[in-house]
Amino acid sequence: MINIMLVDDHAILRDGLKTIISQEKDMIVIGEATNEEEFIEKLNQELPDVIVMDINMPNKNGIELTRLVKDNHPTVKVLILTMYKHEEYFMSAIKEGADGYLLKDSPSEQVIQAIQTVANGESVIHPAMTKKLLTYHQQEKNTENRALTEREKEVLICLVEGLANKEIAQKLFISDKTVKIHVSNIFKKLDVKSRSQVIIYAVQNNLVPLP
Repeated sequence: MINIMLVDDHAILRDGLKTIISQEKDMIVIGEATNEEEFIEKLNQELPDVIVMDINMPNKNGIELTRLVKDNHPTVKVLILTMYKHEEYFMSAIKEGADGYLLKDSPSEQVIQAIQTVANGESVIHPAMTKKLLTYHQQEKNTENRALTEREKEVLICLVEGLANKEIAQKLFISDKTVKIHVSNIFKKLDVKSRSQVIIYAVQNNLVPLP
């Protein structure tokens, strides 16, 4: 069962999401919040598996709340569900550790699938934001001390392609456990917290060939 918390100050949207989620046998909404105070209170009561977070919130916004979650509860997944297509919001959310970034014009089936995907430890990025990512201005970073091994580079390419650990293992003819070790090493070397961050870092620093 995937325990979900909805964080959005629009009651209509929360009610709509609850209705959609209630139709899924493996999902349940365990809490709702409309602002920072309610969010922290509910978070202290029961940790969810996935938080569906809006960006436009009173007081601290969804990006700041994402940082709060990841600093204190790194295993909790955060799926940003917003109307904002701006690069700065997208990049900031991913930088703070968001596991997914979806736009509110997404069909209900895509939202459900995104919740399941991030709950399984994978990342989700709306197609419109992926295009922005691929054209995002190259940031200059020193990567001399972050050199990856040849095998780690192969795993990194698979991550950018959106492959799950099991798929990577099958493609590279290695065990699932070995894939997890390589992914962990990549995270440490690139100083990132999520697969979404790995994808952004790899593209920005030309670590993988672009399609």
